Amino acid sequence: MAVSTNSSRGPREEDPNPGSTSGQDQSSTPFEGVSARPRPMSVSDDQQMATLAHMLGIAGCLPAIVMHRWSRGRARFTEQESLEAANFTLTPSLVVLAGVLLAFIPYVGWIFALVAAAAWLFLAVCSLQAAIVVNKGRPFVYRFNWYLYDVVTRRRAERKAARMASGPMTSTGEIVSVRQAQGRSQES
Repeated sequence: MAVSTNSSRGPREEDPNPGSTSGQDQSSTPFEGVSARPRPMSVSDDQQMATLAHMLGIAGCLPAIVMHRWSRGRARFTEQESLEAANFTLTPSLVVLAGVLLAFIPYVGWIFALVAAAAWLFLAVCSLQAAIVVNKGRPFVYRFNWYLYDVVTRRRAERKAARMASGPMTSTGEIVSVRQAQGRSQES
C-alpha cells in the first residue's frame, strides 16, 4: 500500500493510483543510496575530534579509547591522536583508580588519596597541554608514555590470530581440526 499525502482520504483508504505518490518521485526516498560505511571527516572536524580526544583525558582513558575505536577508517588524525591519548591516559587512570580504592584504608589511606590526586593533576595538565598543541594541527607525543594500551591490544590481536590459525577449540581448551569439529557436530 502506497503512502499518500492527500488529506481528503482516511488513513486506511487505499491510494487509487498505487504507482504514484502524489507528485513525489519514489526514487527520492531519504535513505536510498546511503552507504553503510561512514564517510571520511573533514580536516577541521578531524582536528576538533583529535583535540577533544586529548582534552577528555581529564576524565580518564575511556573517552580516548572510545574515540579511537570510533574514528578507525574515517578520521586519520583523530585515530592517531586518540591512540596516543589512550596510551598515555591508561596508566595514570589506573593509578587514580587504585589510589581512590586504597584511600579507604584506615591510617594510611590519606597517602593513597594524595597519590591519586597528584596522578589526576598530572593527567589533567598533560592532557590540556596536548589538546592545545593538537588544536593547532600538529601531532603530539607524550613525554612519559608507556604505551600500555598498545601492549594490551597487540596481545589481544595475537591471541585472536592464534585462535583463527589454530582451528576450533573445545570448551576444555583442546584444539581440534576443522574436520574433527564438523564430525563432532554431525554426531550430536
